[in-house]
Amino acid sequence: MPEGHGAPVLVDVAALAGVSHQTVSRVINEQPGVRDSTRERVLAAMHELGYRPTTVARSHAPGRSRTIGVVAIGSALYGPSTMLRSVEAAVRDAGYTVSTESLSRFDRATALASVERMTAQGVEGIVAIDPEVDAATALQSLPGAVPIMVLCGGLDAIAPGVQIDGTEGAQGAVRHLLDLGHPTVRHLAGPLRWEAARCRMEGWRTALEAAGAPVHEPLQGDWSARSGFAAGRVFAADPDVSAVFAANDQMAIGLLLALHEAGRAVPGDVSVIGFDDIPEAAYLIPPLTTLRQDLADEGRRAVAMLLSQVERPATEPIPVRVVPDLIVRASTGRYTPRRDP
Repeated sequence: MPEGHGAPVLVDVAALAGVSHQTVSRVINEQPGVRDSTRERVLAAMHELGYRPTTVARSHAPGRSRTIGVVAIGSALYGPSTMLRSVEAAVRDAGYTVSTESLSRFDRATALASVERMTAQGVEGIVAIDPEVDAATALQSLPGAVPIMVLCGGLDAIAPGVQIDGTEGAQGAVRHLLDLGHPTVRHLAGPLRWEAARCRMEGWRTALEAAGAPVHEPLQGDWSARSGFAAGRVFAADPDVSAVFAANDQMAIGLLLALHEAGRAVPGDVSVIGFDDIPEAAYLIPPLTTLRQDLADEGRRAVAMLLSQVERPATEPIPVRVVPDLIVRASTGRYTPRRDP
């Protein structure tokens, strides 16, 4: 196993043995229909990796379960929690049962282990909500035991699903600030192990470079208002900062407070844009300019795509790309050159 990837899971055995996920499962459960040479290769791979089948892996029941697995990061943040609720509701509305697993970390090891558990339980499809980058890459390479739909912030090379084009959304936010006369835009990035954070940073950088504007090193938060406040104190101490694009609204809220405490007026001294359009965004002081995602609709689309594959396996899913809408409010304004005392 590559360093840092955790304990081996069933798909690692399949990859090393050069067989399908289903074949490994048949070997584990001592089912017929596997050649002796193949069985020996699988057992050798299990031994080499130190793989130990779980009780769940040995109890896969045949037949239709009419159950859809949902894997998501366990978070109170607006984006992941809203998406999770919309996916669960859409699955139930379609007459299926939901089996949800909330992860404390959505990296490669936890993603593969979760998919293995759900597959062994007999789910007919899986929705993965906003996996980290290495998890998304791993999901792309999984054997086709069950269809998987991925909801994420911009990857277009992973398993088919609904991709929220944070890159294009971020470019629109930056162009809005540049059109207001700001000489450049600073960026408060999210944690870069998430594709959403990477795409939003890429869009910010691309828009500045296209306009010939200076590109400063971004500050990085952790999606929380607390990290936005800490970064905001840094931005507030720099008199040349006139515009900031934050990778989500929670960080933008912390940023607004830091600017207020430092005596920097918004938008008179600094314009601020967030991302998500959380319900509170329109009621802040000042109301926050942000990028709106229709997370409920995107969740329903992902479930509809998945169920098409479950019920009509020959259906070839087509990835859906969604560009967020820029919602202009009072936290952005025209650039006013700073007057030195």
